[in-house]
Amino acid sequence: MSNSVATWLERIGLGEYRGQFLAHHIDWELLRDLDQATLKDIGVSSAGHRLQILKAIRELDAAPGGKHSRVATDEAERRQLTVMFCDLAGSTEMSQRLDPEDLRDINRAYQDACKRAIERFDGFVARYMGDGVLAYFGFPRAHEDDAERAILAGLSVAEAVDELDRGIGAERNLELLVRVGIATGAVVVGDLIGEGASQESAVVGETPNLAARLQSMAAPGAVVVSAATHELCAERFDFIDLGLHMVKGIAEPVRAWRPLAPVAAPSR
Repeated sequence: MSNSVATWLERIGLGEYRGQFLAHHIDWELLRDLDQATLKDIGVSSAGHRLQILKAIRELDAAPGGKHSRVATDEAERRQLTVMFCDLAGSTEMSQRLDPEDLRDINRAYQDACKRAIERFDGFVARYMGDGVLAYFGFPRAHEDDAERAILAGLSVAEAVDELDRGIGAERNLELLVRVGIATGAVVVGDLIGEGASQESAVVGETPNLAARLQSMAAPGAVVVSAATHELCAERFDFIDLGLHMVKGIAEPVRAWRPLAPVAAPSR
């Protein structure tokens, strides 16, 4: 099995089936030949997971250029990007308590809620990683206010997951809260692969790492942003200064901020 298929399975949140795909020599070219019966034969026992895999394959088939096409840029592009990482707090404990089918349903509801909130502000969902969501603001379409859009989306994600907590969380005696990290900076954007839930573009630079680290330091239900993101939006939101923090992979301390709400427009 090629690394691209393994990566694709991880992207759609089904990395646990890498072994089955490897054992049965399912490579990139054979994906389009899979059906319900074949998936069941190779060990994908969950009907929901089989449907999820087939749906992701259809989305690849719909990509411009044909089956499983790769839409490549002539060269890597350097641009400013605002990167968001979302992660469901307490997911490890949930995975130990819940039946796999119930866990899948919760993850799907969570991912859908994140996607709606992100796309509402014209963000781009780049990857699903189990209970993690990676999104870009400023790629593939850039706006003057991408940092502001990212913060609004982050606050909306937190609100949407809070609604899930009052619904499916209360029904199953679970506490559903999300942590969101946002960072802005220069990145190098590489090739674009696939479409929809299976689309990904390689983004290289310090910014994605910083967004992930900020997410890990956020309190459950909170959004934390970098100094660069704060600087671009300082007059648009009320913020709490969280001070300086040493962050793995970054030599100098970084300042973190927590946005609370948009600043009310002055009345006339």
